Amino acid sequence: MTPPQAAVRPYAVLGIASMAAFMVFLDTQVLFVAFDDIRRSFPGVSFAAMSWVLSAYTIVLAAALVPAGRMADRFGRRRVFSVGLVAFTAASALCAVADSPALLVAFRAIQALGAAALVPASLAVVLSVFPAPKVPAAVAIWGAIAALAAAVGPTVGGLLVDGWGWRSVFLVNLPVGLVALLLAARFVPESKEGTHARFPDPVGIVLLAGSLSLLALGLVQSDQWTWTSVRTLGALAGGLVVLGLFVVRSLRHPHPALDLALFGARSFRWANIATAAFTIGFTAMFFAQVLFLTQVWGYGIVRTGLAMMPGPVVVMVLAPYFGRLAGRVGQRTLLVPGGLIYAASGLWLIAAVGTTPHWAGQILPSALVAGLGVSLVIPHLTSAAVQGLPPDQYGAGSAVNQAIRQLGATFGVALTVALSGSATPGSVLDAFHDVWWMLVVCGVLTSAAAMALPRREPDVVVVPGPVAAIGEAA
Repeated sequence: MTPPQAAVRPYAVLGIASMAAFMVFLDTQVLFVAFDDIRRSFPGVSFAAMSWVLSAYTIVLAAALVPAGRMADRFGRRRVFSVGLVAFTAASALCAVADSPALLVAFRAIQALGAAALVPASLAVVLSVFPAPKVPAAVAIWGAIAALAAAVGPTVGGLLVDGWGWRSVFLVNLPVGLVALLLAARFVPESKEGTHARFPDPVGIVLLAGSLSLLALGLVQSDQWTWTSVRTLGALAGGLVVLGLFVVRSLRHPHPALDLALFGARSFRWANIATAAFTIGFTAMFFAQVLFLTQVWGYGIVRTGLAMMPGPVVVMVLAPYFGRLAGRVGQRTLLVPGGLIYAASGLWLIAAVGTTPHWAGQILPSALVAGLGVSLVIPHLTSAAVQGLPPDQYGAGSAVNQAIRQLGATFGVALTVALSGSATPGSVLDAFHDVWWMLVVCGVLTSAAAMALPRREPDVVVVPGPVAAIGEAA
């Protein structure tokens, strides 16, 4: 039964929604740290094949975010929030007992469906209970949860894996999910849209997921199949063909899975190009750092988590300040130098890092510089994307931006696997140099795309849509 409006406690709702969102964001971070231990549990499976434990999640999440946001508005935000909690928690339990890579990948896909319902609905229930003047503060608190998850994720993941193995990173979701579900039933009021809008095109959703799967398959397997093999070229060509069908259908369908007409707005177009470029580099950086520290320097999993903490801590400290600054000077002023600073962190890795461990002199400076770059870029990409849109398109625009963010994460993992997956002891440093050069290119492309944004957009909007801040501080 929905609590009466007078009984609604906005900060209790915020706490419950933040708890659930933290669980999802933390799970995403700790999986990178747990990946090597998962591989050791299935020694007969290739690095490329095991990478689908990560890629399947991001592909499904990218394809499901927009329709999940619409479902929350139509069928009830608390209802979808609760369904997402059940799905994510149950899938976590299934992942923990999976006895084959195929089952683990399948359960990760189910987990992504739960996350796609849970995360936008968690923000939507917060927005539905706070008065307009307090919305910016509430969104900032919700977004800070993502930064906190990023900061503690590597260390928490390392401690869990070192003490109880990779299955524990999934089991830890069970008590959090159950408590959040019970509290949601007690404290979270139901809310939904007054006028039903049409549901996004389901065929388009399938085409989008199919094209991403084929493209990721071609990239991930390119090292084993070789770039010129029929299978690699066939997967990449098939992905491009299906992507073309998706674009054609989206342009013609009255309610497309992704509203491509939004890209007619200059800010939206270039901010999303910057989002795609930066997210590829950001995901590759995080994944490659775990692989390098564990496989090349021989760090234990807990030490790896601790070694990775400084960058996210810098983001957690600086992102709120830069968020306020963007309201005065505009996002472009921060995004352009941010991308270049991030690129500089990749150049440092190429120039300074060797196979002999020296964290303070080699990794730490790059992590601090990268944290500064991330602080200048990630918190402003969604607001820059929707800045030039009419207010009634903020929700749709932010949903598309978050889907593109997930697409970038998919290709960040796939490219890291393709570049470093089969490195030998003699070529390992060259392989990681290739990944770090990719970070440099992604940072420069981010700045180049940001140059096309309006020079100054004061009074940065706080997006009131259900997926406005997903990943803003992650």
